[in-house]
Amino acid sequence: MIMKLNKVKKIAELSSFLDGSQSIAFSISSNKQERYQTISSLLNRFNYKHLPRKDKGIVIQFLLKITGYSRQQLERLIARYKSEGVLIPRQKTVSGFEQKYTAADINLLVELDKQHDTPNGFMVKKLCERAYKKFNDSNYKRLSEISVAHIYNLRKSSTYRNNRRNFEKTKSNRGVKIGERRKPVNKGKPGYIRIDTVHQGDLDGQKGVYHINAVDEVTQFEIVASAEKISEAYLLPVLEMMLSEFPFKIHNFHSDNGSEYVNKTVADLLGKLLIEFTKSRPRKSNDNALAEGKNAAIVRKTFGYSHIPQHYAKTLNEFNQNVLNPYINYHRPCLYPTTIIDSKGKQKKIYKYEDMMTPYDKLKSFDNAAQYLRNGVTFEQLDDFANAMSDNEAAQLLQTERQKLFRTIHETTLMSA
Repeated sequence: MIMKLNKVKKIAELSSFLDGSQSIAFSISSNKQERYQTISSLLNRFNYKHLPRKDKGIVIQFLLKITGYSRQQLERLIARYKSEGVLIPRQKTVSGFEQKYTAADINLLVELDKQHDTPNGFMVKKLCERAYKKFNDSNYKRLSEISVAHIYNLRKSSTYRNNRRNFEKTKSNRGVKIGERRKPVNKGKPGYIRIDTVHQGDLDGQKGVYHINAVDEVTQFEIVASAEKISEAYLLPVLEMMLSEFPFKIHNFHSDNGSEYVNKTVADLLGKLLIEFTKSRPRKSNDNALAEGKNAAIVRKTFGYSHIPQHYAKTLNEFNQNVLNPYINYHRPCLYPTTIIDSKGKQKKIYKYEDMMTPYDKLKSFDNAAQYLRNGVTFEQLDDFANAMSDNEAAQLLQTERQKLFRTIHETTLMSA
């Protein structure tokens, strides 16, 4: 015997259907209003509000079976029925979330990423804040309030992707008994530099130029220079020039175990300057990790991986001294770690957005910071240099001069081919 749904009047009939001993004729409509009417009429027919707990459970199981709704959704509908006495589909009144960041903001982010070589989200947020608050660029007002996570959301948007397309090796070392093999202890003061070499590729058996990258461990103040070769005659003048470009006194020079640094000539140079020489320990990859990280974030991002002939070292150094080094030290914000020690004595480094600043601002943040400066260098001089242009102006200068540099290299290489 098949009963129709509108003829069902007893809980026992619902129970029989659930047990499989009774067939009921019904069809599930895809129309929300008709489903709501079915639920409402059934609840009203059985006087659901006054049913005992066991019978309410049977009604719910029956409705789950015939409506296809989830338990949570059905219980929400029953709660609405109990409070309002009827079930009526609610009209959707909003079309979605209001868009806060416009296409103009996304295009501004595209330009900023182009100028600064797609930095991480923390740096983008800091650059936007500095552009609006320090350099009074009202175009960055909304972006100055953006969250770091949402920067990556905007980068995934079609507006961003239609305007921007992006695409991105290591060296074995040998130990020599020169320099102390240990991790330097910086005591939270500037003047402890990490140094590493980046080779600019080979072509047809010809070696490319070498980039020397020196980074202060505490302030992340960084000097990039280029050398034709890493033999003593070429490398020593470059090292002397780099050490003199740091605005503060140098106390420690730390390298990996590459022979370009671990040799008597470099040791003698550092000895004359009263600079301690240390080198990385075996199986302690973090000893020179800061320089390695900056190799990727700065040197490779700026110069790429393509071969650059060695005789361009002088031209590259002019670019480094006049454009690249000022940008990364005075206009490119960095994250700085805070060390936390837990109850077991284990150290953990965390990075807070509030601690993000440029290497120069980090240097100025020390108590009595002037005591760390080299003789003849003052913060008044450095402030004038740092404020001569905005972050975006410095980044645009970097992009323009880099394009000129590579155009010159390309054209000269073609003429000589």
